[in-house]
Amino acid sequence: MKNISQKIKEYDWCGWLFILIGIAINVLLAFICSILGLPLFLDTIGTILVSCMGGLLPGIFTALLTNALCTIYNGVSMYFAIINIFIGILAAVYEWKYANRSFIYKILFVLSAGLMSGGVGAYIQWHLFLAPQNPFIANSIEGLISATGFSKATTFFITNTVVNIFDKGISIGLALNIQHFIPEKIKQKISISSWKQTPLTEDELVAMRQWGKATDFSMRTRLALLLFGVSILVIAMMSIIELRLYYKKDVNEKAEIATSAATFAASIVDPEKIDEYITYGETYPGYKETEDILYKIRENAVGVAYLYLVKIEGEDMVFIFDLDASSDYEGYGYDGDAEGIKPGERIRLDEEFLCYVDDFHEGKVIPPTESDNSWSWIMTAFIPVFDSEGNCVCYAGADVSMSYVAEYVFDFMWRILLIMASIVIAILGYGIWSTGTYLVYPISSIGLGVESFVKAGDNQVEIDNAVRRLRKINIHTNDEIEKLYHSICNMALNQAEQIRSIRNFNENTAKMQDGLIITMADLVENRDVNSGSHIQKTAAYVKIIAEGLEEKGYYPGKVTPKFISDVVRSAPLHDIGKINVPDSILNKEGVLTPEEEEIKRTHTIAGKKIMENAITTVAGENYLKEARNMAAYHHENWDGTGYPEGLHGEVIPLSARIMAVADTFDVITSSKVKGVQYSVEEGIEYIKKNAGTKFDPKCVEAFVDSLPEIRVVYRKYNKNHG
Repeated sequence: MKNISQKIKEYDWCGWLFILIGIAINVLLAFICSILGLPLFLDTIGTILVSCMGGLLPGIFTALLTNALCTIYNGVSMYFAIINIFIGILAAVYEWKYANRSFIYKILFVLSAGLMSGGVGAYIQWHLFLAPQNPFIANSIEGLISATGFSKATTFFITNTVVNIFDKGISIGLALNIQHFIPEKIKQKISISSWKQTPLTEDELVAMRQWGKATDFSMRTRLALLLFGVSILVIAMMSIIELRLYYKKDVNEKAEIATSAATFAASIVDPEKIDEYITYGETYPGYKETEDILYKIRENAVGVAYLYLVKIEGEDMVFIFDLDASSDYEGYGYDGDAEGIKPGERIRLDEEFLCYVDDFHEGKVIPPTESDNSWSWIMTAFIPVFDSEGNCVCYAGADVSMSYVAEYVFDFMWRILLIMASIVIAILGYGIWSTGTYLVYPISSIGLGVESFVKAGDNQVEIDNAVRRLRKINIHTNDEIEKLYHSICNMALNQAEQIRSIRNFNENTAKMQDGLIITMADLVENRDVNSGSHIQKTAAYVKIIAEGLEEKGYYPGKVTPKFISDVVRSAPLHDIGKINVPDSILNKEGVLTPEEEEIKRTHTIAGKKIMENAITTVAGENYLKEARNMAAYHHENWDGTGYPEGLHGEVIPLSARIMAVADTFDVITSSKVKGVQYSVEEGIEYIKKNAGTKFDPKCVEAFVDSLPEIRVVYRKYNKNHG
């Protein structure tokens, strides 16, 4: 059976296939609803399905590409991509946090999606298109206005929201039911297709977040901010360039329109009658006919709001013809009902044209100029009119409104922002996903793996587990991160094997050393004909006492696994100094004389010297230091009455205090003692009786409380005395 890491590589294509299926569902159902004129959209079913099963990023891509394709039959579809994207985000959050909760969360999901899409969609339609885009809603509004008395805007917002709640309820219900019937194998393929390593469990993600908190600024946040900033900068630059190009093009177009209209007007005026037109106005023959032609010129010149003829005198314009404002430009600062300026009336030139006064007097063509006067923002062109002698008798002026250009630019900016917002969200989503998939998750996984390897210390089992966890990550990003991962895995594996080899070497060395110690101790012990497995029994009792102290929590700073190992290994050497005691004294039957007893006691001092020489030879071996302590001080008493130095209490090394209990118990319960031999119970009572005088009370407690283990050791080595 293939493991999960192999499946991830094989299922990479599943995520993209599922996105394509989601897009196809959205586009097909939306097209059918559009053709049939249904009061539904059904363009988010695929988005919800992909978000719930594939995650946030696939849902965003599905939403964005759906609306991009829908522009084939619905030109305004892309403006609503932001809504589809938010539905995908809601679906991903629902699946992540609330999918396994009560039915009420499904209702809240529907209401949230419907209210958001209905409100935002209504705002977009009302401000950009000034009318509903769904035929059913458009046809229903008038009747609802009559029935409710609400304004058109309020009625539209309410109707659009209700329709969207109904639509999202159907879409979410269908999507969740489709998800329910999809086989688990397919769900697994989709869920792991976007990973570039073994998928992380929730506990692993929590551990990763905790591990990442040690950093001042996460890599994901840094890259997300960088990506967001670059996206906004690029979009802003593109928008500014586009607006500038449009504005420049529109200004040139308006200048051409104004120039053409003024030129045409200048060509139809009789220059020989200008003074008479000023003096007599409409009553002069030909004035009315010329004015009618000028009206026709203005009406046929798209964009021209005002058309007039003026004579320039000083800095004043003396009006000859002034046509009423075109009704097409009411609301842009022009009053269509206002009467034009009467012939002969004077108005000072606008500030923008005062610099051209000399040009006016010389009869030069005045370049089209923008001005923002008391009426409106306009583009004005002046064309001179010459008489038969070549004298400039007046100017034809045409005003083209620029006010609606600003409104169009504002509308254009909103359209760009709606489309670009969707693209920015998609870019950010991909950037965050890519950063997490290709950088954050792999690096954090490697970091946690290496950290567990380091924390394993010299514990071979933990080291092997850490290596297995590290290799299980299985990063396959096909870049430097993957190469780094494999290098770290190889390094960890090699180091684990080296540690294993060193451990085996140390264990073999320790076994050899222990063998030599036992052999040496046996050589010494065998000189005593009364000894019966003394070193084996004392080592066993030492282990029982040391482990008892650890279990009870006594001397926590001292009693460690390493200490226990050292004292157990050192125990056989506690009587090594007896090698200096003559056999005649060591094996003498009966009571020793004071002089002989004094000689026998020197085995503690001799043992200390022997072990100190060994420590000097074998530097760094802690267990030999404990062997020295036991050899030198295992006959010291808790109350200070022992030998060789008369130490007392905790001044006596702990290993020696442990050995004192073990050695005494074995001596009084073995055949080694002359006279009466103690039973186990009598030996225990003797030890308890001397707690606080000869022995450390805590060592006695640990020993006495381990009576079952003591009996096992005793019976093993004293078969004739069980």
